[in-house]
This record gives sequence, C-alpha cells and structure tokens, in this order.
Amino acid sequence: MSWLDTLRTGFDSVRTHRLRSALTMLGILIGISAVILTVGLGQGAQAQVRSEINALGTNLLVISPGSSTSASTGVRGGFGTASTLTQADATALSSKVVAPDIEAVAPTKTSSATLVNGSTTWTSSLVGTTPSWSTIRSRKVTSGRFLTAADQRNAAAVTVIGPDTATELFAGRSPVGQTVTVDDIPLQVVGVLAASGSSGSTTEDDLALVPLSTVTQRLVGGSTRNSVSTIYVKATSAKTLSAAYQEAEAELRSLHGLSTTSTADFSIATQDSILSAATSVNKTLTILLAGIAAIALLVGGIGVMNIMLVSVTERIREIGLRKAIGARPRAIRRQFLVEASVLGLAGGILGVTLGIAGGLILPHFVSTRVIISPSASALAIVFAIAIGVGFGVYPASRAAKLAPIDALRSE
Repeated sequence: MSWLDTLRTGFDSVRTHRLRSALTMLGILIGISAVILTVGLGQGAQAQVRSEINALGTNLLVISPGSSTSASTGVRGGFGTASTLTQADATALSSKVVAPDIEAVAPTKTSSATLVNGSTTWTSSLVGTTPSWSTIRSRKVTSGRFLTAADQRNAAAVTVIGPDTATELFAGRSPVGQTVTVDDIPLQVVGVLAASGSSGSTTEDDLALVPLSTVTQRLVGGSTRNSVSTIYVKATSAKTLSAAYQEAEAELRSLHGLSTTSTADFSIATQDSILSAATSVNKTLTILLAGIAAIALLVGGIGVMNIMLVSVTERIREIGLRKAIGARPRAIRRQFLVEASVLGLAGGILGVTLGIAGGLILPHFVSTRVIISPSASALAIVFAIAIGVGFGVYPASRAAKLAPIDALRSE
C-alpha cells in the first residue's frame, strides 16, 4: 500500500465519521488557540512595557537619591527619599574629563504644584530641569519652544507644559504666550510638549517644566535648595552604557566621600534593569497561562487516543481481512498514525485560525496588545501534529499486532 493510498484512506476515515472527528479535534483546537493567545498576550505585554521604558529615552541611566531616616521616629524611607544628590553632582558628571562616555546630563527637581490660569486651577508635577532634558528623554514640542540655556542662566520665569496640562488649563486655546501662576509667581508658557503616553499609573503628559535655576531661586527655599530628585544621564551609545554607568558611580562615590566597599547613598538604574523588573510579572503570568494551555492540549491528545482506540475496535474485521491478504503490520500502523496526524493537523490549523481571530478581536475589549507570532503559529501546528502522532502510537501499534485469525473471528 503506497503512501498516497494510505493518505487517501486516512482522510476518508476522518471524513466518514465527521461528528466524532470534530469532537476529537475540539480539544486540540482549544489548546492550540489558547497557546496562540497566551503567547500573543505575553509578547504584547512585554512590547508595551518595552515601549514605555524606551519612552524614557535611549541609552539612559536614572540616578536616584538614597533612603532617608526620620530623626524623631527612626523610620527609614524608601530609595529616593533622601537629599543626597545635588546640582554639583550633575555638573561633575557633565565633564568629559571625568565621564567621557556620558553624552548629556539632566538633573531634575520634582514636586507637586497648583497651576492657576485665571479662574482655572490644576495640580500637576512641577519639574525643574535643564535644556538637555528634552534630548535625554527624547521629548519634542508641538508648539512654541523648549527651555534654553539663556532661560537656565537667567532663571527665567517660563515654563513648558505637557499636553494634558494644556488641555486642563486652557481648554483648547493655544497656551503659548499665556501665563500660569505657581505660588503667586507668574510663568509664561513658551512651549507645549508632544504627547508621550503613560508609564504604568503615571502619565508623562501632565507636567510643567521650569528652568532648574528658576525653581531653586524663586520657588524653593531652605536647606534642600540645591538638592535634586533625579539625575538623568545619557550614554554616548548603547555600547558605552556600561562604561557610563561605571564612570557615574565612581564619580559620585568620590564626590560623596564613599569607598568602593561602603553602601552608596544613591542608586543607578539602567533601562535593562527597569525593563527586567517591569516584565517579570508578565513572564510569570505567561508561564502560568501556558501551563493551562498545555493541560488543554494534553486533554486533546487523550481525546485523540480514545477515538483511535474506538476506531481500532470498530475496524477489527477490516484489519484482519487486510492482514489475511498480505498487509504488513507496518502498513496497518502507518494507516492509523496517518489518521491521528490528520486529526492533529486539522485541529492545529483551526486552533491557529481561532487564535488569530481572537488576537484581532481581543484588543478591542482589553488595553493589552496581542502580537501574533508567525513562528509560534507554525510551531503550534507542528506541535498539534506531534500530539496526534504521539497519542496515536499506542492504538496504531495495537491494531498492527492483531492476529488475522483472531480479527476475522471478532464480532
């Protein structure tokens, strides 16, 4: 019996018992579609996190202050609660002699402030920074201009606001040239940032950028005047990011009088470390969902085995007759394996089709993207065929081992 005859016989057997074959394929179909959607959701979530991290800027290092301890209660705050970073630190890191692999540095001093425009008020993030902030954070303006070196040098009373802030304060009117008041100090709006989106629960479009010198000289007083909340550092390239990290750490330890073995009063985060922390939960959930999908595939495989055993039982006389006229055991085994493979292939193709359809529909109901991977789809079909073959081996072997005389006498 040729391979072509075997394939024809296998397809005819599946087509003859349509309902039984459909129910058998259902388990594989559900399992494969679950795998496709699970992988798509996992890749979509990771891509979304990656895009949000990349929105911070390219080749980025984020330097934060250390933790603080309350003198009255002894309670320690988290990282970033101390005032261990200063403008002098940022100035030192800007030196090409000290840090040749650092391209730009942008210190920021962030606080919450109420912005007033006429009778309209809005509470937003007030960020004191330098002109290099836009380059490091890869942000552009849609109207007006960004902060300039002259603004920083003269402590100019100007601000660049985010698009959400502009919407809340000016309700569709052009903000450029208008004035907003912060702590009774008027600031002229000179530009509006392009929309960037949100990072987790924090929006990047609701803020007011002010020259750092303006914040320290006009809006903030006390002992924390020269401290900064964060120092953003941009490496010259992705290849020099590690070198820039080491240069920044060494210089800050030297400025703060810290030895190489003592605990640093600051922390440096790279995009890789931020991305790794942000995607860890997504990976865990993906593995969990993939496990559930694997169980569904296992159930589908058991269904294939069950149906094939039933098929062997129903066709005992046919098997006996074929063996009596000279069919070899391997030909019998091959026929049943082909039938199991057809069931796996059909279930795999239908499962991938359903998974792709779900991937196109699901984003309309959830905020997470679904990325359908062609390689994952092809692998899923191969896996479905493997399930059909794997769970069809025992029934096929059982059919091949039947003695012709016993099979012919079977009722």
